[in-house]
Amino acid sequence: MDSHGTTVLRHHFENEEQQKEASSLGMWVFLLTEIMFFGGMFMAYLAYRQLYPDSFAAASSKLDVTLGAMNTVVLICSSLTMAMAVHSAALGKQKMIVFYLVATLFLGSVFLGIKTKEYHDKFVHHEVPGADFHPEDWPKNVDMSHASLYFGLYFGLTGLHASHMIIGAGMLLFLIVKAHRGAYTAEWHTPVEMFGLYWHFVDIVWIFLFPLLYLIDPHFGK
Repeated sequence: MDSHGTTVLRHHFENEEQQKEASSLGMWVFLLTEIMFFGGMFMAYLAYRQLYPDSFAAASSKLDVTLGAMNTVVLICSSLTMAMAVHSAALGKQKMIVFYLVATLFLGSVFLGIKTKEYHDKFVHHEVPGADFHPEDWPKNVDMSHASLYFGLYFGLTGLHASHMIIGAGMLLFLIVKAHRGAYTAEWHTPVEMFGLYWHFVDIVWIFLFPLLYLIDPHFGK
């Protein structure tokens, strides 16, 4: 895309359609690698959950389901605003592209803010794996080492997800600046479309994380 809003056809493509198809293929291949990456961690989590169900249920009861549910709603709303940004780009509505991208960035920031509070609470209540790990009011019949494993997987999975959110926030800032300058038109808005796929993928990952991490018998031991 040049400064006049005209698509720049790279020399190794025959036409604009082929260039867009290549972009789409590249993004889907990238997302496939992400699925395999997260999939391995999900499988590890599920395997250990089957081995230590009582410990994982007890550890899950230490999570704040309300905050997790709030973040789920926030991300679902952010998927809606991202979809509207793509739709606005397809219609060539410059101001609406910026508006919905900013809204998506705001909701992503809210998610990260809530997650930061959760992490802070875990440190305060000594629920972070390591030498200082000793959760309060812990059931006597549950192995602490298995609980520590749960929290290790919790921080690993949610931390990896949060890192994708942070990267997404940076990409959103870039898109917002470019959209404000009128870079995206109804004829060419591939970057917005491709980022939309990335953002929806990150949201879907959380949709799986929330029930797996937060809703394993949250009333265990109460």
